[in-house]
Amino acid sequence: MQDKVIYEYAIIRLVPKVEREEFINIGVLLFSKRKEYIGIKFKIEAARVAAFSPELDLDMLQDYLNAWTAICEGTPEGGMIGQFDRALRFRWLTASKSTIIQCSAVHPGLCTEPKMVLEKIFERWVL
Repeated sequence: MQDKVIYEYAIIRLVPKVEREEFINIGVLLFSKRKEYIGIKFKIEAARVAAFSPELDLDMLQDYLNAWTAICEGTPEGGMIGQFDRALRFRWLTASKSTIIQCSAVHPGLCTEPKMVLEKIFERWVL
């Protein structure tokens, strides 16, 4: 049996009108230092977003989330932040923001396979 390791996750929220503080869960970020893992999974449901905020530009939203993915993956498209180590990338992405994409508080847990946990959290809190 594999030893369990600590992971941390946050729910990615779409907050179209920041002043109203209403949001839709659209994704999950998950980080495990010991497993050297950082992952992101998101889904933009156009009809749901349109019902919540019809004026929102879905292409812009997709671009923002693609940038978050590049940061998670540490690719050149992630810019300077994408060059940080995994822990700093996770902390930067989950930091408080006043933008249309925000994160919940960070929550910890124990697991053996972070990618499987990311999928389970995504299914529970986003789908």
